[in-house]
Amino acid sequence: MTLVIEKGASSQSAYDLRDYHAAGEAQHTLSVIVDNESGVLARVIGLFSGRGYNIDSLTVAEVDHTGHRSRITLVTRGTPAVIEQIKAQLGRIIPVHEVHDLTVEGPSVERELGLFKVAGTGDKRLEALRIGDIFRAKVVDSTLESFVFEITGTSDKLDAFAELMRPLGLSEMARTGVAALSRGR
Repeated sequence: MTLVIEKGASSQSAYDLRDYHAAGEAQHTLSVIVDNESGVLARVIGLFSGRGYNIDSLTVAEVDHTGHRSRITLVTRGTPAVIEQIKAQLGRIIPVHEVHDLTVEGPSVERELGLFKVAGTGDKRLEALRIGDIFRAKVVDSTLESFVFEITGTSDKLDAFAELMRPLGLSEMARTGVAALSRGR
């Protein structure tokens, strides 16, 4: 099956078409501390795919070199009952040490890094630079035909930047996914 999007057609993601609020679903950011060993990420992802849950964002990095622990930060959507089920099932996976729902446990800080390649000349090039400045995006590569912007912030900020850059020649983007920590003690 081939999907063809005609020029001028909406490039909206399939995930944007569903009304999550009407279904009683909400987005949650989960922080999971696991042993840094092979196969752990596959087990976590397997839990989601096996039960039909979607992962909107996923980041993994070692956070304790001496204890060989990694933090998996994932963003998912679901009803309160589904989120509780996900947390309980994650907690039962053997190498999982902690599961935190940062969305309900209190204030947290969430950031994402994005790289955006914008190709254009003339007025479009100047407008891309102007918008980049407004968003505090850093130009990390420049040629006569394109720029690569680096931007950090919330996922909503990166989404807004991408929307404004599309008509100016956005040709590629790479995003890290959400990294998050709870605030305070």
